Amino acid sequence: MPPRRRSAANESLTPQNLETLASALAEGKRATVYLIEATPSLGLPEGTSAKVVSISGNTVTISPKGVNDELPFEAEELRITRNPPGGAPKPAATPAKAPAPKPVVAEWTEPAVVPKAVASKAAAVPKAVVAKPVAPKPVAPKPAAPVAARKGKKGPDSVSVTIHAGADNDWSVTVTHGARRPGKAQPVTPESVSRAVRELGDDSALAAVDAVISHAREEAEQRVAELSRQLQEAQSMLAALEGDGR
Repeated sequence: MPPRRRSAANESLTPQNLETLASALAEGKRATVYLIEATPSLGLPEGTSAKVVSISGNTVTISPKGVNDELPFEAEELRITRNPPGGAPKPAATPAKAPAPKPVVAEWTEPAVVPKAVASKAAAVPKAVVAKPVAPKPVAPKPAAPVAARKGKKGPDSVSVTIHAGADNDWSVTVTHGARRPGKAQPVTPESVSRAVRELGDDSALAAVDAVISHAREEAEQRVAELSRQLQEAQSMLAALEGDGR
């Protein structure tokens, strides 16, 4: 597929436009852009609206109107408004038709009058010859070079995995795809988190997780000791009450 024409800077998406679109996606809002040039292979005219699916650097993945697919476009191929900054695009000028050639008439001089005796022997005088105009043959337009089919979906977006520890030693994990909204937090056990972090081999992450688990373990031991003490006191009081009843 021949490279697409790079549009002027005042037409294509600016870094500020990309930030605004990314913020809209993060908030779960609909973000819309428009094609600067037509895409004949997909039947898309210039100015077609498209829903923004994700943004990665200078590449914007969109879902054009009327196309059931997600396609990657560069920021230079899209703009934030349907029409360019100067207004609606001007129609291409129609080439002027070449004037038809005028008929060419060959002039002939009348021959001098000669005696009949001589005229009988002379050859017949040719008539004036009029050249017929020849209409120019129409030139058939050259067939356009076949446009290669646009590539399908690109690879998956980047993934962020977040582990959260609550105040009551309740752990959860959240997965985020690219610039989309984070998914629903899923509960996990402290033991599974500790094993996963050990497999990563990151000492700082392992130390942070172990510190939270150790603190929770100490609080649990203190709670158990307090409950054991209260249980012993209750058992002693019950035994004393039973002895008085006898």
